[in-house]
Amino acid sequence: MGPDVPLLNEYKQEFFWKRFPQTVLGGPRFKLGYCAPPYVYVHQALLFLTPWLLGGVGTLLYQLQLLQELHAAVLSGLLMFGAAAGIQALAVYSARRSGSVERLGAPNVLADEEEVEFTHCVGPETVRFIAPGKRFGLNVVLHTVLAGVLCGFGTWYVFLGRMTALYGSMGTSLVVYIASWVTLCTAEYSLIVNTATETATYQAQDTYEITPLTRPIYIFTFIAVDLADRFTSPFPELQLASQVLHVLFLFLPLLWALGMLSPLDALLLWGMEQTLVFGLGGSPMSSNLRLLVMFFVSVAVAGCNFFIPSTLGVVLFSVSMGFLLSLDLSQISTLCCAGPRPASGGSLGRRRGATPSPPGSFGWRLGCREALLYLGLLAAAVAEAGLLHHFLAADPPQSPAVTRQRLPIIASYLLLSLFLLCWVLGEIQGAYVCGGVFLNPFYPRGISNQNLVYSDANYWLLFLISVSPFAMIAYLSTDKSLQWLHTASLSVGFTRAFRVVWQNSEESLLQMAVVVAVRLAAGETALPAWDRLGTAVQLLLLGLLSDRVVQFLSKLKFSLAVLVTSWTEKKQRRQAAGALLALNASLSPLLLAVVVLSALLAAPLLPLFTLPVFLVGFPRPQRSWPGQVGTACPCPDSIFYQQMSGSLAVALRRGLAGGALGSLSPGSHFLGRFQDRMVWIMILERGYGYCTVNIKGLELQETSCHTVEARRVDEVFEGAFEKTERLGFTQSLNQHWGNALIPCAALPVRVYSDARNVLSGIIDSHDNLRKLQDDFLKALVFLLLRHCVEKRRGFSNVSSLKLRQDSSSLTSFGDWSDEDDLFGPQQPRRTVALVSTEAQPGQAPLPTGPSLPGSVEMDSLFENMALSALQPLQPLGLGLGLPAVDKGPGAKVFAESSGALPPLHFSCPGSEAFNLPSGWRTAPLLPSRLQQLRHLFPEEWFRFSLGRFAEAAQGAAGDDPTKALQEDRVLRELHALAALSCVVSLGAEASFTSPSYVYRLYCGDVPWTDGLDWLSARKDLYHLTLKAFRFAFKLLFDQASLGPVESPEELFSTLEEYERDWYIGLGAERGWHDSVLQEKPYLFSLGHDLTMGTYTGRVLSLQDQLVQLGRLNGEGVRGQWANLSWELLYATNDDEERYSIQAHPVMLRNLTVQAADPPLGYPIYSSAPLHLPCL
Repeated sequence: MGPDVPLLNEYKQEFFWKRFPQTVLGGPRFKLGYCAPPYVYVHQALLFLTPWLLGGVGTLLYQLQLLQELHAAVLSGLLMFGAAAGIQALAVYSARRSGSVERLGAPNVLADEEEVEFTHCVGPETVRFIAPGKRFGLNVVLHTVLAGVLCGFGTWYVFLGRMTALYGSMGTSLVVYIASWVTLCTAEYSLIVNTATETATYQAQDTYEITPLTRPIYIFTFIAVDLADRFTSPFPELQLASQVLHVLFLFLPLLWALGMLSPLDALLLWGMEQTLVFGLGGSPMSSNLRLLVMFFVSVAVAGCNFFIPSTLGVVLFSVSMGFLLSLDLSQISTLCCAGPRPASGGSLGRRRGATPSPPGSFGWRLGCREALLYLGLLAAAVAEAGLLHHFLAADPPQSPAVTRQRLPIIASYLLLSLFLLCWVLGEIQGAYVCGGVFLNPFYPRGISNQNLVYSDANYWLLFLISVSPFAMIAYLSTDKSLQWLHTASLSVGFTRAFRVVWQNSEESLLQMAVVVAVRLAAGETALPAWDRLGTAVQLLLLGLLSDRVVQFLSKLKFSLAVLVTSWTEKKQRRQAAGALLALNASLSPLLLAVVVLSALLAAPLLPLFTLPVFLVGFPRPQRSWPGQVGTACPCPDSIFYQQMSGSLAVALRRGLAGGALGSLSPGSHFLGRFQDRMVWIMILERGYGYCTVNIKGLELQETSCHTVEARRVDEVFEGAFEKTERLGFTQSLNQHWGNALIPCAALPVRVYSDARNVLSGIIDSHDNLRKLQDDFLKALVFLLLRHCVEKRRGFSNVSSLKLRQDSSSLTSFGDWSDEDDLFGPQQPRRTVALVSTEAQPGQAPLPTGPSLPGSVEMDSLFENMALSALQPLQPLGLGLGLPAVDKGPGAKVFAESSGALPPLHFSCPGSEAFNLPSGWRTAPLLPSRLQQLRHLFPEEWFRFSLGRFAEAAQGAAGDDPTKALQEDRVLRELHALAALSCVVSLGAEASFTSPSYVYRLYCGDVPWTDGLDWLSARKDLYHLTLKAFRFAFKLLFDQASLGPVESPEELFSTLEEYERDWYIGLGAERGWHDSVLQEKPYLFSLGHDLTMGTYTGRVLSLQDQLVQLGRLNGEGVRGQWANLSWELLYATNDDEERYSIQAHPVMLRNLTVQAADPPLGYPIYSSAPLHLPCL
């Protein structure tokens, strides 16, 4: 796809230019795309101007001094209330008259595309087109009342007298008055007539009709400032704010059209998150509910600090609550749960969408050990803070003046030393230093699983980060500004300061080091404005400033990457690229202002269509998406990410704790690469000793765009991890510094390695195929004996469950379909056995179901015969076995009987342990047919396997019992009968000559035979037979690759290994899925490439591999996600070949779009929030 692919196709362009004017004006649809009567436009224009006309009545009466300001505003509000009530009543009446039923909550996606046939100027279809009405009766009342209140206050807000008092000029006041009423009319129309589709869309569906309230709420905010200025004592700053807001009020329609103002839900969540993080010292939360609870609890703590009379009480309460709130309190429930800890982390991620079970190591869940540690830390912190404050900062002082003067200086230098040590040790943990510019000379290159070494600096870093909170608490507890505590600013500031030392120790240490450095640099010089703030407020402002500076630098790097690559990347160079570059260069101050504004608002920098056209996106929470974390678009490959998520979480725990991934903050994104897989990791929450992450799995290179970006990711990682030679200064520079990905570390993770082989020369070799029948019988004998042993041990139920899991696609015949036949789809059909059974008189018809694979159709065999002419098929040889050749005791096994089967008389008492179910020797096959195949039964292998299983079944220690078992003729003939019946029923009595036939049997697509119905009715035996054939094929594959099996002992151990360590089946089976999640060491499947006409073998082996991790530009990710949200939810540009989803090797645009939450993105796996301990 070339760079000049249309940003919007012609259909979407027409749709967009109809929708955008509607958004600007607040809802009127003046551009329809089809001919409409003039009265449709006239009605909309009159309704749009109605608030101005009704507000003008009050304004005119006030200007004529017939009414006072308040009375004129009330009159305008009442008139608007009446008009709104009339519009809503007309809409309800029209809806009832038309009789149309509309499902509540269902979005009308094509509402803008419907062509309405208008019959009358006040007809029902005209009314419903102009004023669709509300879905809920409560909203009818609420919006109507709100429309009247808005008009009344709006009239008061824009009185000409008020404008003249603010600006002192009648001309300016008149311009502001007219433009202000345009803003009010757009809000009123959207509230009461027809809601406009907003460009700032957070939720995909507006179920509860919150969108109409967005514009009025913003207007009420402006009015509130003006009312405060009117009714408070003269305050110059407030008057200046009112003047500025009156001017900004004129541009509200433009801001709404550009999508810079948040919807109410996003605004509420963003406001709580910003207040919690920067005002109260908390962290962004992993869910909206956690954010809501933590916000109110933190506000309550700050309120308590304001009312506690004693400064010592404030210190003790702030330290204790700061520590407790910085922990993951959701782990408290596990403290009350009974049961032992899991032994390892291998069980993580067993169920899709469920939180993985934590390993048994320290910190994964809140147990007794963790509770004791936390209580000890809390006691030490409270004791330290209380003692230091009492002796050094209390009033009156409790210690000598020299001590009070020297100790803060000592603490200051200690904090500076701690900060420098932590920064240096943390910097050398990753692959790059200095913000990803230079390669880290201390990081090992060319690392592998065997020589992966973690530096001792990790442990020093952990130690320093663990002790730094106590050093910061000591500094804060002795601060002089604690004596001024009972002010709102200092109460909030110290609440934040004592909490953030635990919540984010590294950031707090940086902020405190800056405060200390400023004081030491100032020396005896007074800084009145700075000192009056107090230490707590200084730290609060520094925290906000440092975050905004980091955001500004990240956004600036992202904007430069978009600008430069729009020209340097040939596949991204559009025809207008030069013009856009020139425009950005000429308007560079404006571009810089946009970046600064987005950083100040903590809003994403939105590149429109990912072109160098930048807008300020609306502020939203760090998670970017409103839905619950953990939604995905699953596919068969999702299980590989689900399996590795547990091991990856364990590896991430070590990397996070050791500083290998750099300084962590919620909203950080990491990309992991292993073989053909990619994992996307997002930091959701951060606290003391824990970090909450979300792990997503991306598709396995199924598209060309994905492959292009994956190749660039490999190049970036190779430059960081695979250069083994000593590099000079220029070679140590990061050649991919402008890329969105900066490599951090390589972590060992237990994952499946995927190897695929073409089986040409193996499956089509006649020598190999001739051995397959013999190996099949040996594997079947092995599994029959093993089945008897398991049943004897009392594990039959467990064994059956395991067999069903290992071959789950065969557990239900409803899962099979002849439409999945190798030779293409065929018409549904019924088997001969089923039709014959239905035709028997006097019997109830059997329930119909899907036919077995390969079964013979009635239509194909008897297409020229009437169904009534067919005779019912009778089972052949029921109860007959092989003809006895002598009159020994074993002959009774095969005696003919028209009734029940004769009992078996074994010559050895221990043979009963290896007896088979009676139904397994009732195959409807001619005895002569089985007798001809008797020589195929491997008697020597049977004796050998029976001897090996005898001890397991009976605990026999000597040779005599084993020999007696081996010589029991009845037992041997019983197993021969069952094995040969299965071979014949599977159609394998002759040597295999066709690879396609082997593949069909392997897949369970068994052609119809005389005994197939009998075998299929005995599910356990059928599973064992199919499993034996798959074992035989795997044995064929191994012998062709590694050499022949030379002894029965080797064959027995090989089959035991297959049973214990392998899953041999198909990738689409449920057993394959379960085996991956159970971390079976090896998996094997046989496939057929229809395009190439070849057969392939796939082997998965579980092993420790290095997953290379890199940090992504978080602001670049948020910006691209903001554009994705705008493009899909507003412009509805869901074209799969659109420009904004094409491969971009620098911005990693395609991967970023994939990693977005559904329905906009399509990750194939997404974990629930994972709690990772970082201690």
